[in-house]
Amino acid sequence: MIEINGAHGEGGGALLRVSAALSAVKLKPFHMTNIRAGRPKPGLMPQHLHALKLLQDMSRASCTDIQIGSQEFYFKPESLKGGNYTVDVATAGSTALILQAAMIPASFADAPITLTLRGGTDVKWAPTADYLKHVTLPILRSLGCKADILIKRRGHYPRGGGIIEAEINPIKKLKPITLLESEFSNINGVSHSVNLPEHVAVRQAESAKKILKSAGYSADIKIQNSNEELGPGSAIVLWTDGKTPLGGSSIGEPRKRAELVGKLAAEELLSHISSGAALDRYMGDQIIPYMAIAGNSHIKTAQLTQHTLTNIYSAEKFTGKSFKVIGSLGQPSEIVVD
Repeated sequence: MIEINGAHGEGGGALLRVSAALSAVKLKPFHMTNIRAGRPKPGLMPQHLHALKLLQDMSRASCTDIQIGSQEFYFKPESLKGGNYTVDVATAGSTALILQAAMIPASFADAPITLTLRGGTDVKWAPTADYLKHVTLPILRSLGCKADILIKRRGHYPRGGGIIEAEINPIKKLKPITLLESEFSNINGVSHSVNLPEHVAVRQAESAKKILKSAGYSADIKIQNSNEELGPGSAIVLWTDGKTPLGGSSIGEPRKRAELVGKLAAEELLSHISSGAALDRYMGDQIIPYMAIAGNSHIKTAQLTQHTLTNIYSAEKFTGKSFKVIGSLGQPSEIVVD
């Protein structure tokens, strides 16, 4: 039985999701304690609970009784099963974070998996659906993953209600990777608004273009506007093309000017570009479980984060692989796994 201290490192929901995902892949039971112990509201929140229950269903795992606020559980997976799975977070909880966790074991199921996720698609403290589609998935395909997503409806804080559909086809094994330097020729993006004046998405895009132009880059940013029964919201996501896209994003909020939303997304992307690294700070932590499964891999991330180190802690526990980090927190760093 693998023991995971939920308060280790960053100590948030990522440790829970990565641990359960790798447990499902390796069919290794684990016991987690101190779940989100340092958070204002410790224990499982709806988003974490739904992710764990989905992984439980996918891996036919036996799991101790879990509910909102649970700070400890046992998880014992049996086998990974393909099929159709649906999750309704019933809040604006991030569908992208749930999908991140599910994609890891889904790639090794006994048949294709179709996921329908309802909740937040463009919310704070989580990758957006567009980031997953245009940054995460292209990079994972370089390891051999076969997955795609469709954004059927957007959901923003506080009402959620967005819908993402994902299709993941199983593979035999992952390919080792070496991703060190960024190479690209174009910058693309999507600026969207829901139940807001059309000029909001346009202003976000124009502001981002202005910042990028001042740094010597042009960008093709598509404008998307829609009216739904759900609450209003907006966001902009930018990405470079090429084998290893870099991303930058920003979420609209009440009293946050559209120009600032666009500016922040462009500045984040430029920060990632300036590092020269193949992966941005977010992919630097997302790719750790895949590196552990593939082995013999070497990456450079634009910024080493506590999330990355926490994911390494979990990956080493479940795979027995040894990671080497060359660099320091907050700086461009290289990560090697045997």
